[in-house]
This record gives sequence, structure tokens and C-alpha cells, in this order.
Amino acid sequence: MSQEFTLPLSGLNCGRCIAKVEQALSTNTDISQYFVTKTELTLTTSLSKQHIIEIISQLGYSVPEEKVITLYLAGLNCGKCVKKTTEALETLSHSTILSISKAELNLNTIHSTENVVSLIKSIGFHASTIPLVLEDKSSEESDNKAITSKPEILEPNTTKTTQLILSGMTCASCVASVEKIISDTTNVQSVRVNLAERTALVTGDINEMEVIQAIEKGGYGAEISLNEEQRRERQKELYLKTTTAHKKNTITSLAIGAPLMLWGVFGGNMKINTINDQLTWGVVGLICLGLLLTAGRHFFVNAWKAFTHHRATMDTLVALGTGSAWLYSMALVISPEFFPEQARHVYFEATAMILGLITLGNLIETKARNRTSSAIEKLLNLQPQTAMVIQDGKEVELPVSQVLQGMIIKIKPGQKIPVDGVLINGESYLDEAMLTGEPLPNLKTTNDTVHAGTINQQGSFTFKATNVGGHTMLARIINMVRNAQSSKPNIAKLADKISSVFVPSVIIIAIFSALIWYNFGPEPTSSYMLVVATTVLIIACPCALGLATPMSVTVGIGKAAEFGALIKDADVLQTANTIDTVVVDKTGTLTEGKPTVGKVTPFNNYTEQQIITLAAAVESHSEHPLALAVMTYLKQHSWEAIASLDFTAQLGLGASAKVDSDIVFIGNMTYLSKNGIPVPQVDLSPSSTPLFVAVNKQCIGVIEVSDAIRGDSALAVEQFTQLGITVVMLTGDRKETAEHVAKQLGITQAISGVLPDGKAQVIKDLQSQGHKVAMIGDGINDAPALAQAEVGIAMGNGSDVAIESAHLTLMNHSLQTAVSAIELSKATMKNMKQNLFGAFVYNTIGIPIAAGILFPLTGMLLSPVVAGAAMALSSITVVTNANRLRLFTPRAQLGVQQFTPSSKQEVLHD
Repeated sequence: MSQEFTLPLSGLNCGRCIAKVEQALSTNTDISQYFVTKTELTLTTSLSKQHIIEIISQLGYSVPEEKVITLYLAGLNCGKCVKKTTEALETLSHSTILSISKAELNLNTIHSTENVVSLIKSIGFHASTIPLVLEDKSSEESDNKAITSKPEILEPNTTKTTQLILSGMTCASCVASVEKIISDTTNVQSVRVNLAERTALVTGDINEMEVIQAIEKGGYGAEISLNEEQRRERQKELYLKTTTAHKKNTITSLAIGAPLMLWGVFGGNMKINTINDQLTWGVVGLICLGLLLTAGRHFFVNAWKAFTHHRATMDTLVALGTGSAWLYSMALVISPEFFPEQARHVYFEATAMILGLITLGNLIETKARNRTSSAIEKLLNLQPQTAMVIQDGKEVELPVSQVLQGMIIKIKPGQKIPVDGVLINGESYLDEAMLTGEPLPNLKTTNDTVHAGTINQQGSFTFKATNVGGHTMLARIINMVRNAQSSKPNIAKLADKISSVFVPSVIIIAIFSALIWYNFGPEPTSSYMLVVATTVLIIACPCALGLATPMSVTVGIGKAAEFGALIKDADVLQTANTIDTVVVDKTGTLTEGKPTVGKVTPFNNYTEQQIITLAAAVESHSEHPLALAVMTYLKQHSWEAIASLDFTAQLGLGASAKVDSDIVFIGNMTYLSKNGIPVPQVDLSPSSTPLFVAVNKQCIGVIEVSDAIRGDSALAVEQFTQLGITVVMLTGDRKETAEHVAKQLGITQAISGVLPDGKAQVIKDLQSQGHKVAMIGDGINDAPALAQAEVGIAMGNGSDVAIESAHLTLMNHSLQTAVSAIELSKATMKNMKQNLFGAFVYNTIGIPIAAGILFPLTGMLLSPVVAGAAMALSSITVVTNANRLRLFTPRAQLGVQQFTPSSKQEVLHD
């Protein structure tokens, strides 16, 4: 009896090692399926586990032994702590938790005790091989401080998502059936089935085996996708298997069908009139029967499964059409006397050609579908398989799956970063283009963050791993793209509703057409009836309907990821297509977001140094960009900093603190006025933000801070305008400054003096006027406005908060990427509508023609062979049209001359 094993591997260092193992497994007839990586082997076999280990050992590799380790835990205070520890331990490959409590863990694993202890410590708890006792309160406090000082660790998503690889699906009816089957199982919160990729994403705390058994009971196949690498390899294996079968079946069918069709076209006898005709066509009929049992077998098997589960699919139509043509012809061969002489025409060529043409269409469609996930493949190829970890002063190469948080990793020139981390020694330039879309490499120095998948350009450095496995930025991006590709826009619901009743409706139309031709058609009515019914069944194409939206979504979202735009859900594509107004936050979006002090104007006999020193004493408590500009100016002049106490701040206005016995205020004019401090008259640059500084109740000076406009902002605004979208600038700055910046960038509407909590209201006001609004901000301070807008677009460096909160996240800091994302949404929706229109029109026109609606006018009936070709061509057309999106090029990459300011442009900061 066959069973599935998953064994750890050791000693495999390259692709040749994997090929060596695969070669040994492929020659063993007792092994039916296998999947090999450098660190793991999954296979289905009737051999024992020990036998498999012996095979691996004979090849010069090994299978690490599992052992039980007992650890004593500390710091776990409740069930949530235990759950958190359990979830962390479940990320360890080849490990089984035997028991766990707040005080003790028993784990069966191949990993070392040190690695398990490091993992538990990385989530904020303690573990040891001896009972842990905290000696006193002071030591506990110091431990807590140590824990809280660690880099932030990404918590796993509490909602469990399981990916399944599906087989046996052929059309949109199958999608609806599989979704219903999965939805009816226990604990399923939501399910997304992707016909284009033959995958399902199931959300909920499900029993995987229960779901798989339900799918198999429903007549389809399913298996768990453990990770993206395994999914990719498995789908590649299925793709090769499918295309090989399609090629073989196509060649066989056409080799038999083409000569028969040419015989009939060039005047050969296709009727049964003599015994010789019976014998000759009887042999042909048996050959075609063999064809139906081989090349056409899967159509009939799938049709029978569908019938037993009270469903009808595309396979049902093909099986009925080809089967009825063969049965009619064979009945004619056996007993021609039961048929009128005019009706003794055989249709064996139709049976063979229909199978050949439809299978050829399936082959072309499969190859085209395989190209739609190129973006995911590129992202997956970014992460290396191994990492050079420094342990006990030595460099040890480990599989990436065994890298834990807190490990020190060494990177050499040209290598890819395996996990996320913080640089601790050395510096280098990193190519982050595939993650951010930015073409220029970024300099990374001590304490800078590095991300998995980026490429080291020059020097060597070491960094400390902070996020590993499925928690890295790259893994989260891949997961987001995968989820988005499996989602459905609202427009797809129309296709789903039609698809759910499409095949039964076609069968009813075929029966109704056959009855009309049998009762009212010309002689021989039986022949006309057969041709019409077969043609209607064959020409109908639920595949085109089923693939119309998911193909466009898969390609579109993948293409967006290529230029640094992460789309959270397919609905965003449809919504972004309707946007007519874009509200842009100024600071950090239109500008560089790095303000600098440009001018200091003293009052009342104070010097520049005194003003900056007092202002820095207050701003040293703040991390606001304006505060950082003042602190940087102080350091540039090497002026001595002074301390302050009792710091208080008012959002969007200013701050104050006590310096010696004086109260120092720093903020805008409104802030000083609210505190009863008169502000002297002063000429301010329209391109700067004024920070008024006061001691007690006297204004002592003004610091003008400016923020340079990004080089591509004006071009992005122009491109938005070309798309028919109005750009509105939103800023907390004064009116004069807002108008100055708007004029420089070509923005016709600027809303100034808006505090952070008022931005959402501005969005509401625009929406109340009938506008469809997209809000572009930093994803954190602008969160309420981003949530209020139809489409929230987060700009920045791809922070975790931005990715989770925005509808659309830009991994780079360019407003042009937002333009490209909206351009792509329009292109994707246009492509999707083209596919749906083509599918609807094809079936709307094709089915009536197949039913013979033109016969009274032209005397022509559509041949079943032509119907088979048309059906195959409709699916190919939809898939090919969707793949055109892969050629989409944003305006920013079309060689448009970049906007270059004629002089240094600076604007003030919010």
C-alpha cells in the first residue's frame, strides 16, 4: 500500500545533487511520485521509510535523525503565550510538538537544541535544558529591558490561509463547484479558486485532509502546497505532464481525423451502401473507439464524475458531442437498414477532428497560462536557497529554512540577501530594484535594514536576522501578490453567475434544437438532428467565460508587482479604473520628505546660535521631520546641545519645554498666538516652513525650513492630467506656500492648513461632490484618509504598516509609480472587458448559428469540426489577449523626458 513520506536531507549542495537523487528515485518502480530540494524529500511509495533512507545513503547523502529534546520555559504567562510559542515552533521543518505548557516543552526535531532555544528567545521568552528560576526582581527587570530593546519582530497573521493545488478543473462551472465544496467544509471562512493557476486559497482554521477528501469526493484532485517553492515545482511537474499528454493526444487525433476529413472533402464515399462499406467503416469506427478510449478518455471520465455529482462541465459537452457522433455512425455501420438511405452518412472524422482540435486548443491554452505567473516566478527566484551563518566564530552554510531570528549572517559581493535583518558590520550598495522598482543601488551602513532578495553590489558585511521564513518582506510581498491574483473583482460575479447555469442551458438548447430539426427539418431528419445537436454541444465554450477575468487579474497584478506596485485585492483594479480625482499629500510624496534649515532670522538681540540651541533643546524630544532638520543644523555647526524638561506637543501646531527656568516655545504662527505670544512682522520665503521660536512670552526668531520637490513630481502631475484625473494637493502649510508649490507643479487645486485629523474630511467632501477619489500618502499618518478614499495608495519604502493598511502600496518613493498603477488598472479592466465581451459574443452568436438559424436563409449548416476549431480558438483568444498585458509599459518607462527643475525648488514641510 502506497504512503507519503517527507524526509529531511543533508549533504545536497547543488542542482546536480538534486538531479542525482531524482535519477535514483525515477528508476525505482515502487516510487510513484517524488519532490526533491536540497533540504527535503517528499515522495509517495510502497517502500518502507528505512528502505528510502538506505537509497539516500547509498548516494552519499544522509537523512538527519529526529530526536526528542526537553526544554524548560520561562516568561509564558497565559494561553496566548503558549499559542505564540507553538506557532513559532511550527515554522521549524521536520519537528513535532509532543507536549507544551507554560513551563515545559517536549519536541521531536532534527534541529539542534541551540537553534530551538534561539527561536524561543527570539519571540521574547526563555528556554533552557535545566529549570529556569529568576533570582530576583532586578534580574527580571533587566531581562525585560533586554527583550524590549530587540528589533521589532513581525507577528504571524492570526488568520490561517491554506493553499491547495487543484487538478481536474476545466471550466468556470468547475470553479463554482470546487468553491461550493470547500465552502461547505468545517471552519472555512472564505475560499478563492483560481482557474488560471488551478489553485485554491482557503482562509480559516481548517482540517486540510478533510477539505482534500471533500474535493476528491466531488470528482476533483487536490494537494496541499506547503510553500511557494514546492508549489512552483509541483505545478511545473503537472504542466510538463499535461503538455506532454496534450501533444500526444493532439498528434494521434489529427493523424486519424485529418485523412478522414480530407477523404470526405475531396469526394470520397462517406456513406454506408454496401457490405464493403460496412466493413471498411467498421474498422475506422473501431480505430475511433480506440481514440475515444485514449486521447478522449479524460473527457468521458470527467463527464461521468460530473454527472455522478449532479454537475455539467465543458467535458460533458465534449463527451456528449463526440460520443453521440460516434454512436450514430457505429449504429449506422451495424444496421444501415434502420436508417433512410439519405441519412446513411458516417461522422467518424468529426469525432477524431473535434478531439484533435480541442486538445490542440488545450495545449496552446496551457502554455499561455503558464506564462501568466512570470512575476511570481521572478520574485521567487530572488531568494537564495542557502545562507552563510556565523556560529562559534565559524562560517556555516545553512538552508534558508533553518535560519532563525538573531543569527548573524555574512554577505559577500554579488550575493543575494537570504532573510530580512539589520546591518551590524561593514557597508555596501544594495540593488533593491525587484522589491522597490528603484534602478539605483542604495548605500547600506550600520543599523540600516536589509531585505531578502536584494543583491549586494560591492563590499562584504554581516547582519543580524530579524525576520525569517514567511515573515520576510519578500515573502509577504509574494503572499500579497498570490492572494490578490486569486481574488475576484466585482465584474467577475456576472461571469460566475452565467457560468453556473451555462452548461445545463447549452444541453437544453441542443436537445430543443434536435427536436425542432427532427420534427420540422428536411430529410434526412436524423442526420440533420445529429449534426445540429453535436455542433451546439461542441461550439459552446464555458472555458472562455471562466478564464476571461482570472487571466487578466493574474497578469495585471503580477505586472504591477514588477514595477513596484502591490495591489491588495482585484477589486482595486476595478475601482482604480473609475478614479477621477487624486488627492496627494505634499510632504514625502510630492517632496523628498527631508527638510533642511535654509534661513534663521533673529529678533530682540538674540543670535542665530542661541535660537538654534534653544529650539534644539525642545526638538530633541521629537522625531518630527522638522525637529530632525533643526537637530541636523545644530550638529552641522558643532554647537553644544542643552537639556530641557517638561516637553509637551500639540499635533500640527508646535511644542514647548522648560530650559533652565524659561519656557521655550517652537511652532507655527497659530501656536504662538494660542499661547498669547505676539509675532513680529517678517518677510518669509514662499518656499519654506516658518518655525517661530519664543522664550516665555517673547518671540526671539524664526527658522525657515524647506523641503525640495522630487524631480519626477511635476511629470507625474502632468501624466495624471493626461489620464483625465484631477490632482488635488493636501497640506498643513499656509495658503501662500501651498499656492506656490501648486503653481510650480501645475496643480490647479491646493487645500492648505489641514491638520492630520482633517484629511479624511477633505476626502469625504470631495466624495459628496460625486468624485471617485484616490488618496496618496505615507500609509501611517494619513491612515484615516487612505481608508476613506475609494483607493488608498501608500507611498514609501514598503513598511509593514503601509502594506497592511493600504489598498495599493508603492514599494518605491516615486509618484510616477502611482500613475503607472492607475494606468495598469485601466489597461487591465479594458482587457478584462474585451475577454468577457468576446466570450459572451462568441457564445451568443456561435450557439444560434450552430443550431441552424442561418439555414433557412443560406441553406448552410455549421460542421461539428468547424465548431470544435471555434471552441478551441475562443479559449486561445482569451488567454492570448490576457497575455498582452505582459507587454504593458508604463508612461514612466516609455522614454518620456524626465522633469528637471530649472532651478533648485524648495517647498515647506507640513
